[in-house]
Amino acid sequence: MSHAAETAAETAGAVLPAHTRVLIVGSGPAGYTAAVYASRAMLHPVLIQGLQPGGQLTITTEVENWPGETEIQGPDLMVKMEAHARAMGARIFVDTVTTLDLKARPFVAELDSGARITADAVILATGAQARWLGLQSEEKFKGFGVSACATCDGFFYRGREVVVIGGGNTAVEEALFLTNFASKVTLVHRRDSLRAEKILQERLFRNPKVSVLWDHGLVEVEGTEAPLGVTGVRVRHVAQGTEQVIPADGVFIAIGHAPASELVAGQLELHNGGYVKVEPGSTRTSIPGVFAAGDLTDHIYRQAVTSAGMGCMAALDAERWLAEHDMAGAPDTHGAEIPA
Repeated sequence: MSHAAETAAETAGAVLPAHTRVLIVGSGPAGYTAAVYASRAMLHPVLIQGLQPGGQLTITTEVENWPGETEIQGPDLMVKMEAHARAMGARIFVDTVTTLDLKARPFVAELDSGARITADAVILATGAQARWLGLQSEEKFKGFGVSACATCDGFFYRGREVVVIGGGNTAVEEALFLTNFASKVTLVHRRDSLRAEKILQERLFRNPKVSVLWDHGLVEVEGTEAPLGVTGVRVRHVAQGTEQVIPADGVFIAIGHAPASELVAGQLELHNGGYVKVEPGSTRTSIPGVFAAGDLTDHIYRQAVTSAGMGCMAALDAERWLAEHDMAGAPDTHGAEIPA
């Protein structure tokens, strides 16, 4: 049995400690990387995976921009990252933090299982979720022609026609990025003017590959069953009710992202629509001892590799902060038993 497998086996069915020096909330690239670095610093971190262990990459198919992997499936990458964190000694638990009290140290987390844990330092890595329209056909073709990340998936549409849904900065930026690959980009917007910054609009209107369909909303994504794939979108005029089909090989839903910051709303300083604000060049938040990494703080890049880099930064920031404050931490006395 490999070292990673042995470690996973040892932590399976483990008991959640009552206290930890470092509590990591979230299990995407930022959370798992933070766990690796915190473990190597002998901080014995506890990581709570959350509702979607592995984060957004677990619903991604091919990943071609992870350094060292020409191509890897998103779920497989997350399995490897989790195994790496476990092998380093991180204690990983399948549970969800329901409340997080940051008013005083040690910080207190209440879990969905009923367990409770205190921590000298907290690393938040709860990520952000793309906003979706909620259409059944949209859900059906996710990962098979429907995406919310042009920088992740645009490469797959070289020489093809794509549609972008939205009218803000996200939609215009996605459309412009896709012109590097696609033969034609159609931007569909429900209004007769864009909400994006004027400089972005000017770039969009100047690009010969882009056409804008005004006053229309997406009704349905159309495609094939075997193999599963997109062939076009059906859109409807918001005032007249008339419908038309736009042929397309890919559809990008670009109506924004929602950072998962509910746990700390009203406690930490937020900005840009709910993203946790960190000090420039660090992962320090507005509360000493609380650090944030990954998409929870990043409304610009939103990439797995940048999230992982911030996870590393958060663990190093936490290590230095703990050393400066000489917090030895309480002993790991046992609390409620939950599966790891």
